[in-house]
Order: sequence, then C-alpha cells, then structure tokens
Amino acid sequence: MFFASDNWAGAHPAIAAGLSAHAGGYSAAYSDGALDKAVTTRFSEIFEREVAVFFVSTGTAANALSLTAYNKSGGIALTHREAHLIADECGAFEYLSGGGRLHGVDGASGRIDPAELERALDRLAPEVVHTGRPIAVSITQSTEVGTIYSLDQIAAISALAKRYKLPLHMDGARFANALVALDTSPAEMTWKRGVDVLSFGGTKNGCWCAEAVVLFDLDRARELSFLRKRAAQLFSKSRFIAAQFDAYFRDGLWLETARHSNAMAARLAAAVEQSKTARLAWRPEANEVFVILKKTNAKRLEEAGAVFYDWAVPQGLIVEADEMLYRFVTSFATTAEDIERFAGFVA
Repeated sequence: MFFASDNWAGAHPAIAAGLSAHAGGYSAAYSDGALDKAVTTRFSEIFEREVAVFFVSTGTAANALSLTAYNKSGGIALTHREAHLIADECGAFEYLSGGGRLHGVDGASGRIDPAELERALDRLAPEVVHTGRPIAVSITQSTEVGTIYSLDQIAAISALAKRYKLPLHMDGARFANALVALDTSPAEMTWKRGVDVLSFGGTKNGCWCAEAVVLFDLDRARELSFLRKRAAQLFSKSRFIAAQFDAYFRDGLWLETARHSNAMAARLAAAVEQSKTARLAWRPEANEVFVILKKTNAKRLEEAGAVFYDWAVPQGLIVEADEMLYRFVTSFATTAEDIERFAGFVA
C-alpha cells in the first residue's frame, strides 16, 4: 500500500521497453538526434501548434527555468502560497534566476483567488523600484492539494495576468491527471486559455525521469536554450528522455495511466466516505486524496505496511487533537487490491 507519492512508483513497463529499444547504436547528442526531433514534433501535434520543447530531468528544473526565462532585475513571480514552487523547491527559482523572488497569493482549495492576485499585483506596481516588479504568474495543474483549475478559472487568471502584461506559467507535474479529469485537450487546457509556458511532467505518471519545458511563446526559445545549458540541464544523451516521451505518448499511454491513477483515487475516497473512523478533508479531483484520521488509526495503517505522509492543516479545516491530516497519492501502479486492503483498515 504505497500512497506516499506517485513518484514512488517505478517506470511503466512500456516506458522501460522504450528505453531498452533505444539503448544501442548511435544518435546525435544534445537534443539533435532523430528521436529528439520526432518527439518534439509529437509535442506540437499534441498541443495543436508549433511549440519549443526543452527536455530536463526534474519538475523543479522545469519550473525554475520557465520562470527564469522571464526574469528581470527585481523580478517577482506570483503563485499560490502553498505551491510546490514555494513549499518544496528549496529556492530553486531564486537561485537559478540570480535573485528573483516568489510571492505567495491566497486562495481556497489550492487555487489562486483572482481577487487576491489582483490585490497583490496592484501592491507590486512595476514603476515602484522599492518593491520589485512582477515578472510572471504561475498556477499548478493539478494543485498541491489535489484540486483542479477549470478551463474558465485558467482563463480568468490568464486574463488578469495579461492585463498586467505578464506571462502565465503552468506547473504541470500532474498535467495528465488534470487533463483527463477535465476531459479536455492539451491545447484547451494551455495556450487556448492563455498559458505561455508549461512545465510538462511525465515522471509522476509512469516515466523514469522525463520532464520538459514546453514554450508556446516561441520568442523565448533562444533565451531558454542558454539558460538550460547554464543550469546543467542539457543532457548529452537526451535520446533517453525522448525515448520515454516517445513511449509515453504512444497509443495514448499517458492518458491511460492518468485515468487509472485518478480512478484509484476515487475508489480510495469512496472507501473513506464509507468509513466510521476516517473522513475526507475535501473531495479529490485528480489522484491525491486528503484524509483526516485518528492518530492511532494512522499508526495501525503504517504498521500494516501502508506508506503515506502527514500534511499541514490548512486554515479553516477543523482537525481534532487526536487526529491528523494525511495525504494519499495513487499512481499507475496502484491496484484495486491496495485500495481494498486500505478500506479494511479504515472501515
């Protein structure tokens, strides 16, 4: 019962086979190989327009590079106060950008509140040198608490960003999970709603080590080429990232794995709803389920072999003294048997 994170799961067999298939022979290095170019073309097909694609090794690298490509002196990127960028990336953007800053914006359910964003942007007027100046807005899809921005919500944030002449970045570490939950297309969830740059994640959805920066704003491509090199993210044997994405997209595998992990999360949530000893903190929308458990029951689960994390209680959520909030994440490797075992312990 491994529910700690979807990045605990191994590689999908098809991804592993794709790596093996391209392990021999020779290929041009540094993203110039035939497979690299074919996968870039596939990205353009998936997003229904020409895009620039930069393979990187981690989601943190993708996020930091995406925002650094738009940084200026005194630059401030705005994101949700609980976003991965702020809470879990050890100041990577600040380090890579040479002094850029992140500003947290409030909002319920892990989503930026447009009114709060507008207030923050008004306070950070670009003509006032003392405060610094906004350089981008970043949203996470799906969010750190397992919720999803609707297409209209993305468009609303984008419209606000554009009013202030700012690009919109999307952290898509769990992009596929959000995509299938909304039953929409990659184009509709990104550039058609005003997204300028995307951190496209594959690692949490069955890949071994495959992330990418996808630029819809092609004017930034040359700048990002140099940034990626200086950040030590230009792989010589980049074909091994390309091979993963090649298998990931083949026959819709990436959507299949995301649907499976979302479905397992829904089953886990249903088990919690039927429980007399646990309750949902809020309804899951993708593959992360947040559960309030008595500490004694959580210990029983751990002793039975379940792996999961405790989570900071957000403002407004009521948790009793003998309870804690826990996060359970499902993946392509989660089985129905895992959920049934879990259900038996929280019945």
